[in-house]
Amino acid sequence: MHVLVLGAAAGGGFPQWNCNCPLCRGQREGSLEATPRTQSSIAISSDGERWLLCNASPDIRAQLNANPELHPRKIPRDSGISGVLLVDAQIDHTTGLLSLREGCPFDVWCTPNVHQDLSSGFPLFTMLEHWGGLNWQPIAIDDNHLEAAFEIPACPGLAFTAVALSSNAPPYSPRRGAPTPGDNIGLLIEDRTRGTRLFYGPGLGRLDDRVRAYLAQADCVLVDGTLWHDDELIRAGVGKSTGTDMGHLALAGAGGLLEELDRLSPATRRVLIHINNTNPILDEGSPQRATLAEAGIEVAFDGMRLEI
Repeated sequence: MHVLVLGAAAGGGFPQWNCNCPLCRGQREGSLEATPRTQSSIAISSDGERWLLCNASPDIRAQLNANPELHPRKIPRDSGISGVLLVDAQIDHTTGLLSLREGCPFDVWCTPNVHQDLSSGFPLFTMLEHWGGLNWQPIAIDDNHLEAAFEIPACPGLAFTAVALSSNAPPYSPRRGAPTPGDNIGLLIEDRTRGTRLFYGPGLGRLDDRVRAYLAQADCVLVDGTLWHDDELIRAGVGKSTGTDMGHLALAGAGGLLEELDRLSPATRRVLIHINNTNPILDEGSPQRATLAEAGIEVAFDGMRLEI
């Protein structure tokens, strides 16, 4: 299984265009060691030729240009992307669909909840009908549990299991503040040839034993690193929402994601993605970054490549 990290930052990227927090300012000025990152998205392939885009960020055009594997190679109009899978309907995971309009129609896998939000509150499916549309491939839900493993033609030999996650629906969803199963999913992806597994979850609001069991199956987890502290935006003076409000479990503190990752087998590769511009782990010289290094936890960056 080949994994390309196209973008590793949370919404707004790093540095965020209108943010003057110490991290964004320090990166612009060169006063701290911190690598810029675009908004979160990955691509997955079983053969290194055909790629499934997992989330389509607003930065998709720059991300495609930066990764030769996704460039056109065969015919005058071509792409390495053979489909798109959305884990939620958040704006920073879906707006890039508009920039892919020249490639319509193409297949998009998502849950009914996500399809509803992207057909009403933020009607990307409706808008893109003018360019040929999107072929919705539903990820079905039954009795509040997502169905068993499914396959995607673009990734032969890979089996996808969608895992309902506790997070939040986007602001334009009627379920904002009261999400239901299907508003947010994680993916357990198994390479049936090699017998290896990846768990991808850029939006983790709370973990229960069911989700922990999926994490424990994975050889590599690529998961939510949005915030170090739950009240980080408030501390930085750039917002009023907590991580809990937004549906993201903070890394530090009692019950935080660092404690959860420590439960995993030492052999499990642990990588953080969807990192907010206020998170001190972006500063490679910070004590927080040292804490991660000591725990064997990696921080994803644009262009990172994983073989699982």
